[in-house]
Amino acid sequence: MIDRRRVVGAAGLVAMGGAAGGRAWAAEGPARWPRMRQAMAIDAMTGVDLFYVPEDDPAAPQLLQHLRECGLTGAVMTAAPQGRFWLNDKAYQDTRARIDEWKGRIDKHPDVLLLVRERADLERARRENKVGVIFTFQGTEPLGEDLDRIASFREQGVRMIQLTHNRRNLVGDGALEPGDAGLSNYGHQVVERLNAERIVVDLSHGSPRTIREGILASKAPVLVGHSGCRALADASRLTSDANLRLLADRGGVVGIIFWPYLRVQGQQTSADVIRHLEHAVRICGEDHVGIGTDLGISPIELTPEFAQDNLETIRDMIGQGIFARDRSPEMTLFPPDLNVPNRFETLAARLSARGWPDARIEKILGANFARVMGEVWG
Repeated sequence: MIDRRRVVGAAGLVAMGGAAGGRAWAAEGPARWPRMRQAMAIDAMTGVDLFYVPEDDPAAPQLLQHLRECGLTGAVMTAAPQGRFWLNDKAYQDTRARIDEWKGRIDKHPDVLLLVRERADLERARRENKVGVIFTFQGTEPLGEDLDRIASFREQGVRMIQLTHNRRNLVGDGALEPGDAGLSNYGHQVVERLNAERIVVDLSHGSPRTIREGILASKAPVLVGHSGCRALADASRLTSDANLRLLADRGGVVGIIFWPYLRVQGQQTSADVIRHLEHAVRICGEDHVGIGTDLGISPIELTPEFAQDNLETIRDMIGQGIFARDRSPEMTLFPPDLNVPNRFETLAARLSARGWPDARIEKILGANFARVMGEVWG
């Protein structure tokens, strides 16, 4: 995820200078898709930017307006830092405290937000035009070695848990681990317990073997909530066709990410998102593809200060190996032509213009995720 604390107010698509290689990106006219308000729209990895600022922050009213405009039914949100080796009680308590804090923010804005605990909450969010928040972790580090914490977190409202982030943890190997060791014995126990507690298993950020073994270990359908098609761009964070087929064969869903992984060089745009969506549909079928942007709901204000911070951020990510060493840092993590609150509707309109039937678009926007969540949660 982008550090949401960098978000500042409303965004307009303006010249980006160094952040986009000197190109000026301009928004097209307002994109509308007639069925948006009837659709079940779920972003399988996003952030409610309002949670990252104080209630009295000058940006808060605008962030609330973005929530009203986004059209999302469900927003899967990470409630714990990811990829960190903390296995102590403090980490466990800190995570619980953050969840309670965010639940408090949801309670303060019942006209816009609600906490999703069951399938019916998604239906309510759609019916009442609210954003349903679905708590997840990007990595099982908050569990430590205590499987009973899974039940504890479920009681608190967590409904989805990703097994690994980029690095290796007690459960298995992440996407950046060259050894590709797959699931550990403890990892198999975690998957079994997640199934028993009716929590969705997410295999995003897993190494290829971790993804495959996670799919096979789970008795319930799983998600690879924010990834892409490795056949189109050979990045370790993306998923092979073989694993995509296996995922679909066992009822799971892959979510297409909006990040620069979608192409080998250059700035990704909505065209790249669509290219990966169409490939995933060819491999998996339209019942097994969704969207996980890995972006916050609010657009980014493209200021000169942001451009400089962004350049430093991308260079650091290249240094960490998150992006290829030969990748140009002249890019943003988000597609500039989807840097709007209603990016799902904007994308839906472009898919419709390409001849996609409405029923397929509704599945990709979130109905497929809703099916898996309903099957797992009961």
